[in-house]
Amino acid sequence: MTKDTYKNFYKQLSKIKKNEMLSQAKKIWKFNRSLTGKGNIQTINFLKKINPKLKNKFIKSGSKVYDWIVPQEWHINDAYIEDENGKKYFEFTKNNLHLVGYSHYVNEIMDFKEIENKIHYLKKQPDFIPYVTTYYKKDWGFCCSYNEFKKLDKKKKYKVVINSSFSKGKMNYGELFIRGKTKKEVFFSTNICHPSMANNEISGIILASTLAKILSNIGNLKYSYRFIFIPETIGSISYIKKNFNNLKKNVFAGYVLSCVGDDRDYSIIHSRVGKTLSEKMLKEALKNKKHTVYSYLNRGSDERQYCSPKINL
Repeated sequence: MTKDTYKNFYKQLSKIKKNEMLSQAKKIWKFNRSLTGKGNIQTINFLKKINPKLKNKFIKSGSKVYDWIVPQEWHINDAYIEDENGKKYFEFTKNNLHLVGYSHYVNEIMDFKEIENKIHYLKKQPDFIPYVTTYYKKDWGFCCSYNEFKKLDKKKKYKVVINSSFSKGKMNYGELFIRGKTKKEVFFSTNICHPSMANNEISGIILASTLAKILSNIGNLKYSYRFIFIPETIGSISYIKKNFNNLKKNVFAGYVLSCVGDDRDYSIIHSRVGKTLSEKMLKEALKNKKHTVYSYLNRGSDERQYCSPKINL
């Protein structure tokens, strides 16, 4: 960026009202996001209100993307476990984390031993509800805090209800392109597949959306900027498959935005190369700030797909 562009950037940044990003995060918290489905569409439509030029795109279920297959569209209406006295546990309508993502239809009476291994919890964090999915394996399950799990009576029978279905639908994603003077572009990617998770999901969505809004209002940009809002892993693999030639030709720097909303230090996950322009710029930006560096061998998100062998963005 030129000095004038920097000035315009901070001028636009100053127009973002206090707590505006937090307010947006609270509004999309309730949407039941997954790889597919209504919650993702709700999220994209909400982001379109912030950035009207954002496009709602999709890839059909069943599409082959390299050696992966885009899954069927998942629809969920209700889910709970009910004891003999009519008391309900782990209700999906009260917290969508209670249901294992992509659980199939169930309506059966079971004893405690039959459901015990289908319930996920964290003993070391007894008040937390874990997030569990079964995207690519036909299965079902519930999640709860360990303290809630302990309230179940092992001698009772339970009615398990999961009102869900699948269809040959779409995997939706959002894309916003901000054209600069050149076709060379900076690429930003973030995920829209996790429900009710503030840091590992919503923070990336809102940060990317805010950056896009600011850059859209600057004008006279030297480089172009592209923002995509996708389901994790299958979304990036599908996007690469569909847009590989353009990405390879024009992208010269890119970032995956995830876990950017807590109050701990900054964190960086390097690429396999470790010396890309993206990393050099980030290192310069954080040189006077506390930050932790993680190896791509130990953890990561969609940067594994963008920087995988033969892709090498």
